[in-house]
Amino acid sequence: MKVAVYGQNYSKEITQQAVEKLIDVLIEKKAEIYVEAAFLETQFQQVKANAKIKTFDALDASFNLLISVGGDGTILRAITYVRDLNIPVVGINTGRLGFLATIQIDDIQSALTEIFNGAYKISERALLSVSTDPEHEDVVETHFALNEIAISRKNTTSMITIETHLDDEFLTTYWADGLILSTPTGSTGYSLSCGGPVIAPNAKNFVLTTIAPHNLSARPLVLPDSKTVTLRVDGREDQFLMSLDSRIVTLSNTTTVTVKKADFVIKMVELLDESFLATLRKKLLWGEDRRN
Repeated sequence: MKVAVYGQNYSKEITQQAVEKLIDVLIEKKAEIYVEAAFLETQFQQVKANAKIKTFDALDASFNLLISVGGDGTILRAITYVRDLNIPVVGINTGRLGFLATIQIDDIQSALTEIFNGAYKISERALLSVSTDPEHEDVVETHFALNEIAISRKNTTSMITIETHLDDEFLTTYWADGLILSTPTGSTGYSLSCGGPVIAPNAKNFVLTTIAPHNLSARPLVLPDSKTVTLRVDGREDQFLMSLDSRIVTLSNTTTVTVKKADFVIKMVELLDESFLATLRKKLLWGEDRRN
């Protein structure tokens, strides 16, 4: 099996512990191991000097699996390498409990044994695809998001207006700090913190959620993922921000943003005993524990 490893070294000691354990297991499984070049440079010398490890700067369809080491945010960055290559992705969690990175460090051996034995399932996750008129170089290069597309104000404390159309029909003009268009995967992230609903990963929906709306009547809107959403922004400043997951670009107020369902999916690997509802229950309990 040809395996790519990607990570973010936020918690250096924990991350390196996870990587060392992961590499040992992959060697035991006789996998071809490729670690993203910049991530490998952050590791201990014994990992960097391992002759069995190769590096990658880009992926191709010959890879059988990508393993992300970090949290959910790391997986969001990892998919910019996967793109439309149909490479299954699995996350090793080195931080808080996540909805995407679900394998704990102590479970690496058992989890990878199950994966290498084919004892897993695939959860196909829809993405958002965005285009702008006029085109923006950064958006052309990486035009998709797994969690959400968010529009927000820039360099001002004043709210912005966001004229919103669904397909060719006018919906409304939101007056708010911003607007989030979220996938089911992203419904447990930024959208949820702004009052949006939790949506099951296999639902065929997106959700529009305002960020600090001026009108109290503004409520999250669940819509079919077949809809095309068109956004135009106005405000006191000449520019606004658009984020695609963790990537941010600055756009002119003359820009039209068009968002629709991407024509490819991300394949998330799940162990047979995993479920979205079980993770949701754990997440809710974790949140209660943090408050107590």
